Amino acid sequence: MRTRRGLVALLGAAALTLTACGGNGDAGDVSPSDFPEGSTMAELADAGSIRIGTKFDQPLFGLVGPNGVPEGFDVEIGKMLAERLGIAEGDIEWIETISANREQFIENDQVDIVIATYTINDARKEQIDFAGPYYEAGQSILTLADNEDIQGPDDLAGKRVCTVSGSTPEQNLLENFPDSEVVPFGAYSDCLQPLRNGQVDAVSTDNVILAGFAAENDDLEVRGEPFTAEPYGIGLAKGDDDFRSWINDQLEEMFEDGSWTEAWEATAGTVLPTPEPPAVDRY
Repeated sequence: MRTRRGLVALLGAAALTLTACGGNGDAGDVSPSDFPEGSTMAELADAGSIRIGTKFDQPLFGLVGPNGVPEGFDVEIGKMLAERLGIAEGDIEWIETISANREQFIENDQVDIVIATYTINDARKEQIDFAGPYYEAGQSILTLADNEDIQGPDDLAGKRVCTVSGSTPEQNLLENFPDSEVVPFGAYSDCLQPLRNGQVDAVSTDNVILAGFAAENDDLEVRGEPFTAEPYGIGLAKGDDDFRSWINDQLEEMFEDGSWTEAWEATAGTVLPTPEPPAVDRY
């Protein structure tokens, strides 16, 4: 439940490069009375704004473009949820979240939801709740295109592997690849220059994140097949069951009405094939 409001209308009248995809009607068609009294949905609709945490440096999912606001698949999911609350695109406050602070931002009421390549796992569910998943990724490896020594996870022994501190990929590397040297940074984009100058041999995180970097940089290449399952969820305050159920309902509608596919194909689908939507986990 919300206890305070952050600044609103960060985007103002600026238009995103991507057009809002799908939705169940114009934001003006929704009012607070459409939701149970006292619910988070009613409060957000009444406020007419929402704070969404997302990544600002993840190509295809959450990347700040030339206009200064984020764009990508996660961003499109956030815009569609906002629309279904009656909140206009210009009244979304996008707040940068990194892997290490997502739970903290939710617990401290700095955001209303987090949509940020956010893997659902049991440890995180002790602190927050998740709606979704809305996509399933898998951990993979990025290296220099001219590096022939690393073709997959079996080649990581003795190699320096960059990832993000506090992330699921970091935990997986530490637990399952003890012969590699894990080099943590604050953001995945921080790994690219160390990779180029030889400080690290590879970068490891979800395949969709790495594919975005490879698509933008001819000297980088993703190697091998994904070796984990990473279900991406939408983080929200623990115990807000009504809000979680509502978000799950909206995701399932997006899966069925084609808006999820449209959002994918306008963003991550420019590089990656269109997958089948995952089954929502109503735990």
